[in-house]
Amino acid sequence: MARADLDKAPAEVAAMFDDVAERYDLTNDVLALGQTRRWRAAVVAAVDPQPGERILDLAAGTGTSSVPFARAGATVVPADFSLGMLQVGHRRQPGLPFVAGDGMRLPFKAGAFDVATISFGLRNIQDRRAGLRELARVVRPGGRLVVCEFSHPTWPPFRTAYTEYLMKALPSVARRTSSNPEAYVYLAESIRAWPDQRALAADVAECGWEHVKWRDLTFGIVALHKAVRAEEGP
Repeated sequence: MARADLDKAPAEVAAMFDDVAERYDLTNDVLALGQTRRWRAAVVAAVDPQPGERILDLAAGTGTSSVPFARAGATVVPADFSLGMLQVGHRRQPGLPFVAGDGMRLPFKAGAFDVATISFGLRNIQDRRAGLRELARVVRPGGRLVVCEFSHPTWPPFRTAYTEYLMKALPSVARRTSSNPEAYVYLAESIRAWPDQRALAADVAECGWEHVKWRDLTFGIVALHKAVRAEEGP
């Protein structure tokens, strides 16, 4: 398999997500072997949404991840850089205030949110550190960050099997469920090239966040990082 180009421009990455928007949630459930619901539930528990809080759900896609926050009484703003995702989201979740936004140049004022969360989207921001700093800008001092992202399995034999699945089985399955299976070749490569749990925690700590901690989900396939916005910005 040829190596995917991980230096795609943001517009190219957005176009890929536009192409897969209609069946994105279904494809993800199939590829993750049904684990996505557990991961979403872990994110909601980590965010701990409270009535009246303002929550930014960045890379929200079709809004599936935003619904539990709204149900908890928070004001949630789903944001994404893919117009295709936003269009599907508007149709499926008409009560949510979807916003188009680039993760490195968010269209919100400083300190606008109590919480920011991003699930499986930080990899798709061209400069992840710039994205983390921008999230720090739009969250008030003392506010919270929750990042859910694919990571590195902690048990070496399982890590090897997982890498084989990513590079061989994932694109094969995507061809049966997705309108643009080549997008999942890119996603597989981006997962494999992503920093491990400790390295990502170091990035978060350097970008305006403190009290950074993480926990592994599904043997480290996914890691959940939490942090608190520092009193002084990055």
